[in-house]
Amino acid sequence: MANERILVVDDEVGIRELIRLYLKKKKYSVLGAANGKQAIEIVRNEQIDLILLDIEMPGMTGFDVCKRIREFSSIPILFISCKKELADRIEGIEIGADDYITKPFDFHELKARIEAIFRRNKWLERDATDLVTSVLKFDDIQIDLHRCELIVRGEKVVLSNKEFQLLVLMAKEPNRIWPAEQLYDQIWGYYSEGSPQTVKVHISNLRRKLELNPADPKYIQTARGFGYRFALAK
Repeated sequence: MANERILVVDDEVGIRELIRLYLKKKKYSVLGAANGKQAIEIVRNEQIDLILLDIEMPGMTGFDVCKRIREFSSIPILFISCKKELADRIEGIEIGADDYITKPFDFHELKARIEAIFRRNKWLERDATDLVTSVLKFDDIQIDLHRCELIVRGEKVVLSNKEFQLLVLMAKEPNRIWPAEQLYDQIWGYYSEGSPQTVKVHISNLRRKLELNPADPKYIQTARGFGYRFALAK
């Protein structure tokens, strides 16, 4: 039985209430926020497992809210928006969203997206339990699977949920080459509206947060014509 807490952020009370009623039937605990300021306050003070976030809201847009939340939290964020352009989806991913679904949407698809996000979170938790150590250490970085934390040169670095999943997947098998399509299938799965371009955006974000010189990365390297790898000196 589901017990995760989901925050629905939308300025349209009708949409917010429809989503709330549907998710409540699926046994989720649901909170609502009518604007970005309310959403940030709730995230700071409540235990939230997933945020469903509208983009086009008056005052603070969903993009603005996502940026603010990513300054202190890696809670998964699923954008819900009327904006269908690829550029908008890419922008959402670049600022830290985990997924993106366009209105109008089918509630069964929304449920599938939500379950996919929670399923991948459980995958991380299971990895942390199965490994001999829950901390992966590589020279000047360490990845704590139990706490879902990345420490880079002694400083905690906030990653989005998908950025962390992507990093863990690659770091568990150093020097393995991953085609972008395979990384996309592993992390986002069938129901995402994105594309392997999504992987490129997340790789770029990881390099900016992880590498001393993102233009000449030490860890997240490109194997031209093949894909990406988490590189370690042999």
